[in-house]
Amino acid sequence: MGEPRVPPCEVASEDEGRRGMGVMNRRNAVLGWAVWQVGKRFAKKKAKTAVPTVDRESKRPNKPAIVAALATAGGALFFWRRKRGGDEPST
Repeated sequence: MGEPRVPPCEVASEDEGRRGMGVMNRRNAVLGWAVWQVGKRFAKKKAKTAVPTVDRESKRPNKPAIVAALATAGGALFFWRRKRGGDEPST
C-alpha cells in the first residue's frame, strides 16, 4: 500500500533521451507485419489447393467433393435422427 503506483506504460520524453531498446520497435513491427502477410498468402494458396474443385472437362465436381458432400449429408441426418428420437427411453 505504501508503494507508489507505476503507470503501465512509460513514455520517454525528449529531454530524457533514449534509455535503451524497447521490446517492440519499428523494425520488429515491420518485419512481423511482412512475415504475417507472406504467411497469410502461403496459407491461402495451400487452402485453395486442398479444396475439391469442379472438373473443367466434365463440368461436374470431382470424386472427393462428391464423397465429402455425401458424408456431410449422412452425418447431419444421423445426428438429426438421434436428436429427434432422443425423447423415447431406450429398451
